[in-house]
Amino acid sequence: MSGSNVWSRSREKMRLFPGLFAQCADEAAVYGTCVAATTTGKQELRKDLCVKEFEALKTCFTNAVKKRAR
Repeated sequence: MSGSNVWSRSREKMRLFPGLFAQCADEAAVYGTCVAATTTGKQELRKDLCVKEFEALKTCFTNAVKKRAR
């Protein structure tokens, strides 16, 4: 396996990310708002505080990738 081939595939996937992210801007904003709201002051982010919002964002990304693959 060629090392340069691995890097080429990784770079290509990273180039797609901004477009995929743009398709999920609403979900990302909701998740970010939840994270920001749950970490005010010195409070640390804990697992599963924003799980519903994260799952919505994850689903959006998954669907965006599937649409891109077609």
